[in-house]
Amino acid sequence: MKKTTSGLRTLSFVLAFIGIALVVRRILALNGLLTGFGPPGDRSMDDDFAPHAVITLIHILPGAGFMILGPLQFLPRIRQRYPRFHRRSGRIFLLCGAVIGVTAGIMPFVLTPIGGVNETVGVLLFAAYFLIALGKAFGHILHHRVALHREWMIRAFSVGLAVVTVRPIVALFFIFSRLSPHVFFGTAFWLGFSLHAIAAEVWINYTRKSLALA
Repeated sequence: MKKTTSGLRTLSFVLAFIGIALVVRRILALNGLLTGFGPPGDRSMDDDFAPHAVITLIHILPGAGFMILGPLQFLPRIRQRYPRFHRRSGRIFLLCGAVIGVTAGIMPFVLTPIGGVNETVGVLLFAAYFLIALGKAFGHILHHRVALHREWMIRAFSVGLAVVTVRPIVALFFIFSRLSPHVFFGTAFWLGFSLHAIAAEVWINYTRKSLALA
């Protein structure tokens, strides 16, 4: 179990690092310092964000905080040696997540989703689930239900990281499919977020049994 736990922590740090890089890239693209990304002969996928820079920044800047603090929440050494930092950074993590979730639910009505209705429905569903997970995590820790707090934090962090996994899925569609992004982007979104939600449940159930036997 220790090797699996270590591997998952490493993976979470890698995904979080990529998430931070995506935030930086989006900021550079919004300021015209980076060439937009899109299929050959089509408009850039960044073009839809430029006219709505304010809501985009409100969404992605807390995203960077979420990606930085998220992996630290699951490091036992920090939790045991620096409990005050763990608690305070956890509150900031939850606050960043709340902003991300709320703005994620607003953005489909402000921007035109690349994947149309399919993407919009997925965004709203997973944003709601993400906010519920954050709320549950906060509520349980207020009542000192640490085990339940941990489980809902795993759910929230896993779903939050899914935005990173969506990117390589989109890339695979670009490489192996001739479909337009407007056709497959919503499907890629559903695949990425569903995989992360399922992975969180598998890990929670696996570790719940292990902890019960310990």
